[in-house]
Amino acid sequence: MFTSALFYAKMEITDQYWKGCDPMKKILVVVDYQNDFVNGSLGFPGAELLDEAICEKISEYEDSEVVYTLDTHGEGYMDTLEGRNLPVPHCIKCTDGHKNYGRTSEKLAGARCFEKSSFGSLDLGEYLRNGGYDRVELCGLVSNICVLSNAVIARAALPNAEIIVDHRCTASSDQTLNDAALAVLKGIQVTVL
Repeated sequence: MFTSALFYAKMEITDQYWKGCDPMKKILVVVDYQNDFVNGSLGFPGAELLDEAICEKISEYEDSEVVYTLDTHGEGYMDTLEGRNLPVPHCIKCTDGHKNYGRTSEKLAGARCFEKSSFGSLDLGEYLRNGGYDRVELCGLVSNICVLSNAVIARAALPNAEIIVDHRCTASSDQTLNDAALAVLKGIQVTVL
């Protein structure tokens, strides 16, 4: 009888200790939510509406870690492979288009940044692998390009981690490509909320 009561007392203390604690190591990656992709040279209607959802997502991770990526190009952008295939200068370093958009910009102040000159960030992948995260959630722009690319890198870096993309926190200028990207993500065992 005494042993049983002691067992339940220990359980209650343990439950109180762990209540509100999540032992899972989590990280949120905000991908390229930059002015040029929202209302700049590659902006599209509806991209600005993600600001509130992304800010809410950042708040959900306030007890975990939040990092972000910045698409980053220089004056020679048009001479790159991407520039030849997408001849629209964007996210040129030290311009307003390169900066994060809206309230999201404020929420990301002080967070670790990964500048990248291509769709995906190998530095981010290495950071994730070395961090040993159990859960990686990605949001931002553009779903069928940089979000997809970085989700693939996260999957490769952490093959046993849960990788998540919330469809309410990403978008594309082309809804068909957005839907296709989310389907591809599901195919590589990314959880699409």
